Amino acid sequence: MKKLTILFIAFLCATCVQAQKSFTLEDITNKGTFRAKSVYGLRSMNSGESYTVLKKATKIEQYAYATGEFEQSIFNLSDMGSHQLKQIDGYQFSADERKILLTTKRQNIYRHSFSAEFFVYDRDKKTLEKLSDGRLQLADFSPSGDMVCFFRKNNLFVKDLKSGEETQFTFDGKYNHIINGAPDWVYEEEFSFWQAYQWSPDGKRIAYMRFDESRVKQFNMTVYKGMNPEKRENALYPENYTFKYPKAGEDNSIVSVHVYDLESKKTSTIDVGEETDQYIPRIKWTQDPEVLSVVRMNRHQNHYELLLANAETGKTHLLYEEKNKAWVDVNDDLTFLKDNKHFILTSEKSGFNHIYLYDMKGELVRQVTKGKWEVSKYLGFDEEKKLFYYQAAALNPLQREIYSVGIKGKKTQKLTSKAGSNAANFSKGFKYFINYFSANGVPTIVSLHNSKGKQIRILEDNKDLSQKLQEYEIPKREFFSFETSEGVRLNAWMMKPVNFDETKEYPALLHFYGGPGSQKVLDRYQFDWLEYLAQEGFIVVVVDNRGTGGRGEAFKKCTYMQIQNLEAIDLIETGKYMATQTFIAADKIGVYGWSFGGQMSSLCMFRGADVFAAGIAVAPVTTYRYYDSIYSERYLRTPQENPEGYDNYAPINFADQLKGKFLLIHGTSDDNVHVQNTLELAEVLVQHNKKFEMHLYTNRNHGIYGGQTRLHLFTKMVDFLKANL
Repeated sequence: MKKLTILFIAFLCATCVQAQKSFTLEDITNKGTFRAKSVYGLRSMNSGESYTVLKKATKIEQYAYATGEFEQSIFNLSDMGSHQLKQIDGYQFSADERKILLTTKRQNIYRHSFSAEFFVYDRDKKTLEKLSDGRLQLADFSPSGDMVCFFRKNNLFVKDLKSGEETQFTFDGKYNHIINGAPDWVYEEEFSFWQAYQWSPDGKRIAYMRFDESRVKQFNMTVYKGMNPEKRENALYPENYTFKYPKAGEDNSIVSVHVYDLESKKTSTIDVGEETDQYIPRIKWTQDPEVLSVVRMNRHQNHYELLLANAETGKTHLLYEEKNKAWVDVNDDLTFLKDNKHFILTSEKSGFNHIYLYDMKGELVRQVTKGKWEVSKYLGFDEEKKLFYYQAAALNPLQREIYSVGIKGKKTQKLTSKAGSNAANFSKGFKYFINYFSANGVPTIVSLHNSKGKQIRILEDNKDLSQKLQEYEIPKREFFSFETSEGVRLNAWMMKPVNFDETKEYPALLHFYGGPGSQKVLDRYQFDWLEYLAQEGFIVVVVDNRGTGGRGEAFKKCTYMQIQNLEAIDLIETGKYMATQTFIAADKIGVYGWSFGGQMSSLCMFRGADVFAAGIAVAPVTTYRYYDSIYSERYLRTPQENPEGYDNYAPINFADQLKGKFLLIHGTSDDNVHVQNTLELAEVLVQHNKKFEMHLYTNRNHGIYGGQTRLHLFTKMVDFLKANL
C-alpha cells in the first residue's frame, strides 16, 4: 500500500510539472508551437460539388465537398517530364475549367502585387506551354479561355492561345511615369486592389485604367546588399530604390479609363469628367458587355459616384451617388445581377453598414438588412434562391456570425451556432460553405456546412493543439469594458499572469492598433508574444479606442479631421484606468503599438508622459505630412486645408514632453510608413535632449520579418520592457 501511495504521489507531481510547462518566444516566432492549423487554398469548381487544392506545390487535386473524398488529379508536374516549370506558386482555371494558368517563381513587389512566370496547361491536349518570356504580372484568362491578358513593363498584352500570337495594345508604359492596367503604389495600398483591367463579359473588349504618375514626387530607399564573400565588391555601394509615392497634399497620378476592342484594335476613352484631381478606385463590367461601370470619387473621398459608360463611345451617365460628412469607404461589394436590372452595394448611410438593392435606373428597391449592427462582410447573392449571405456583428461587436436573408429583407436565418468569430467561404452556387470558427482560448475549427447551416463534416478541429495547450500554463484573456471620464465606453480585454495574486502589484503593458475601422478586441483565438509577457509576470491590456470598427459609423468617424487626438485621449484614459487597479503598479505601466499603433504609443509616451513609464513604437507615422495622400486625406483632408489637424496631434510635435523610457523600431525598406518618420522623430528627440533607444532592421519592410528577424524583434521588446518596468 505504501508503494502504491508513493507511485500515486509521483504521478501527481509529474502531472503538476507537466501542467506548469512554460513556453519560449521561439515557440511563438520560429516554431509556431501554438499556431492553429487551417484549411487553405480551396477553390470551388463550377459544379459547386467539388473543390481543388494545390498539394506540395506540384499537383492540383479535386475532392468532393460532401465527403472530402479524392475525385481526380487535375494536374501533376511529375507527368510533364523535364520542363521549365519546377514548382507551382498559384493557379487559375479558365471559365470552362479546361485550361489552367500556373504561376511560378513569384516575387512580391508591394502588399498585393507580384511578378512571376506563367504557364498554360491545356487539360484536353495535355500540353504545358510558357505564356510569354520574362517576368509578367496580372495574367488573366478571357471569358472563353482562348486568350490571356497580361502586364509587362507597364504595358498590356494579349496572347491568343490558339494561334500563339501575342499582341501589345498599350505602348506608352514607362517605369515611374505611365502605368497601363495596374495601380500605382498608393491605389494598391489604400484602395486595396492590384489588377486595373477587366475583360468584358463577352471577351471582346478589355477595360483598363491608365495611371499618369509623371507629376508624382519620387521617394528613395537605400537597399543594402550585405557582405557576400564571393561578391564582396558588389556590396560596397548600396542600391537606391525609387518609386512614386504621393504624400499628403501632393500631386497624385492622373487616372483615365480606356476600353480596347480586340476586333477593331481601337481604344476608346471613357468620359470621367474634366476634373483630374480625383480618384477612380474601381471599374467593373455590368452584365451588359456594352456597359462598363466606373466609380469616381472626389479627392476628399466623401462623394461617391457610380457611372455607367458606353464601352464604344465612352459616354457616361450617373447611376448612383452617395455623400458623407466624413468619408465613404470603397469595397468590392458592388454586384450587378444576372437579370441586368438590379445591382447590390453596401453602405453606412443608415449609421451602420448594410446591404442595399437598387435597380439599373439608380432607384432604391430596398434596404435589405437593417439594425444597429454591422454587416462586416458581404458574402454573395444566390440568384436562384434569391438569398443574400453575409457576415455580421449582429449580436455583439466582439463576435461575428454568418447569416442569410431573402431578397425582400425577410426570413433572416443565422447559419452558425457557435459564439465567437465565424468566417465563411461559399462554394459556387452557394450549396456549401466552409466555416472558420475560433473563440477566446478555442483554436480554429474548420467545418463544412450546407447552405442552411447544417454541419456536414469537420475539416480541421485542431484537437492536437487543444491538447497541447493543456500542457502549458496559458494566461487567459478576460473581456471587459469601462467608461472614460468623457463618458465613452470602451471594449478591452485583460490578461493576467497564471499564478496571479491579487495582493501583489504587477507591471503592465497596454497594447492597441486603433486605426479607423479596425478591431483588436475580438472573441477569437490568438496566441502571440503578449501571452509570453503575461507568462513573464506582466498584466496585458488591449483596448479599442474611438475610431475603431464594429460599433457603427458615429463611433468610427468621430475622429474625422482630428485623427490621433481622440484616440490618444482614450488610450491615456485606459492607462489611467489601469493605474486604479490595485494589482497593477501605477508607476510601471508601459505601452506598445505598431504602424497606426506605433504613432499612438508615441503619443501616449508624450501626451501621457505622467501615465506611462515605458513605450515601444514600431514603424510609427510620426506626422501625417509624411504619409500617403489617399489615407491621410481620407481622415484629415489635405494639409493645406487642415494644417491644425496634421500638426496639433502629430507625435513629432510632442516629442519635447517625453519623460519615460522609449524604444523606436523601424525597417529601413518600409515602402509604406517610411523610415523617415522614425529618423525625423529621433532628430527632434535629440534636439530636446531626450534619451531614447532606436533599432533599425536592415532591408525589412513594414512587416519586419524574414529569417530570425521576428525572434530578434520580440526578444528586444521583451528585454526592453523587463529592464524598464
